[in-house]
Amino acid sequence: MADDPYARFGDVPAFTVTSEDIHDGEPLPRAQRDTASGGSNTSPQLSWSGFPAETKSFVVTIFDPDAPTGSGFWHWAVYNIPADVTDLASGAGSAGGALPHGAATLKNEYRKREFAGAEPPEGTGLHHYHVTVDALDVDRLDLDPEATPAVLRFNVHFHTIARAVLTATAAFDDGVREG
Repeated sequence: MADDPYARFGDVPAFTVTSEDIHDGEPLPRAQRDTASGGSNTSPQLSWSGFPAETKSFVVTIFDPDAPTGSGFWHWAVYNIPADVTDLASGAGSAGGALPHGAATLKNEYRKREFAGAEPPEGTGLHHYHVTVDALDVDRLDLDPEATPAVLRFNVHFHTIARAVLTATAAFDDGVREG
């Protein structure tokens, strides 16, 4: 597996994130791929449990550190998810989807406020998609709506009290792409 992009920032307690759509260490299914890769840009169903009782809100991000950019690739960034929300339906972050009241989405690398499916370029090897749910000690983060997911993660760093990570994979020619 790819290195944990959060490891160098210090340990925080772990909790659990699961999905009916994607599985830790396994290739992303077609639905979570970009349309150019034969997919439908459907954000995955996610559920989380075991977080601290003092959690006040959640943040969900999907990040590919293996993208050939030098800075990775942000596929999805949702913040200000209320503490009583413990799951997101499949497609909640896709175009036309519905996120919980109060939650906000930042623009992904394509400059869209929605989930961007995986589309690893040819010749770039295996990519790791870190689906991360952070439990925060604040009710909300007051971010500029034009902030980047990197700015979100910077702010999340100072408020994370626990974290759950599920890592799926994809490659250019891993048998999921359309022929």
